[in-house]
Formats: sequence, C-alpha cells, structure tokens
Amino acid sequence: MDLKLIAILRGILPHETRDIVQVLLRSGFRAIEIPLNTPDVYQSIKLAVETSYAFSERPCLIGAGTVLTEQEVSLVHEAGGNLIVSPNVNETVIRQTKKFGMLSAPGVYTASECLRAVNSGADMLKLFPASNLGPSGLKALRAVMPQSLELCAVGGVGDNDFKSYMESGASSFGIGSSLYHPGMPANKVAKKATKTARAFQSSLA
Repeated sequence: MDLKLIAILRGILPHETRDIVQVLLRSGFRAIEIPLNTPDVYQSIKLAVETSYAFSERPCLIGAGTVLTEQEVSLVHEAGGNLIVSPNVNETVIRQTKKFGMLSAPGVYTASECLRAVNSGADMLKLFPASNLGPSGLKALRAVMPQSLELCAVGGVGDNDFKSYMESGASSFGIGSSLYHPGMPANKVAKKATKTARAFQSSLA
C-alpha cells in the first residue's frame, strides 16, 4: 500500500457499505477492516470486496477485526476477505489465517506478545492501544522486533500523530472513529478520508 492506512468501519451496515468503501478508495485507502461486532458483518465484507474489485485497479486488503476464533477466520475467507485483525495473540487464529493465505494482524502490547505473534507467523502487529504506549513505548518495542515487520499503530492515533509515531517505528495506522462512525454519510467520510490521507502523506516528507 502506498497509503498505509487501514480504515476501521465499526458498525457499518450493508446498505451503506458500497458508498463508504467507494469514497475511501477514491481517497487513496487500500485497506479496510470491518470488526465482527458489526451487524451483518459478513455481508458487508462481501460487498466491500466486490466494491474494491469494481473501483480499484490495485489489490486491496479487506477483511475483519475483532476475530477471535478459527471459525470466524473461515467465515471471513468465505466472504472473500484477505485480512484478519485480532485484539489478541491467538496462535490457532494466526495459523488458520495463514492456511488460507490471508494477512494476519494480531493485537499486541508487550514485547512478549509481539515475539509470540511473530513466531506464530503474523505478518503485521497491531499495537493497541497505541496512545497508551506513546511514541517512546513504541520505539522501545521496535528495537526488539525484526526490522522488516510491519507495525500498525491503532487506538487514539490521528492525523496530528503520524509523524511522531513513524519516527518511533510505526509503518502503518488503523483509523476508526475519527474517520467513520455508524450512520455517517459518505460525503462526510470522503472529507475526513481526504484530510487523513493528506496528513499521512505530509508526514512522510
């Protein structure tokens, strides 16, 4: 992804999904997570995947968050998803994710959790809540991680924080309530997505 931002669409409903995903794609987002505690979540994931094929010339990462079991991994795969995000490190979930050739992003907070996730085959680590760790805590964790490993900061990190977290070792970010909340119209999401994308690009300079 050129724009290393994951849009977290907690609470989105199927009838909203196409329009919301479409404006995110137009703003440069290429990764979308729909948490499993969302109503009709597998239908929304399926619609998001279909929309990405229709409106993006490049492959996208689309899948689910709050994934806790192997069965949930299988259901996301059946819906066409290729991204599994969990709030914890569950080795069986990670292995099932990799069995299907999907990207695994378990949630971590300590060095022990980070290394357990890496040893289980995780592709990316979701540092949560990133705002509690702060840039200094992130920098300390980064020092003991494989340098090629993607670290995604999630939770309380917004447009004004990108640069400090990237300087400390974050390479991507999950953006939730500051980008979308249930019922938000697509035109408002588009404005927020464009603003966030510009802030991220500016932080790279």
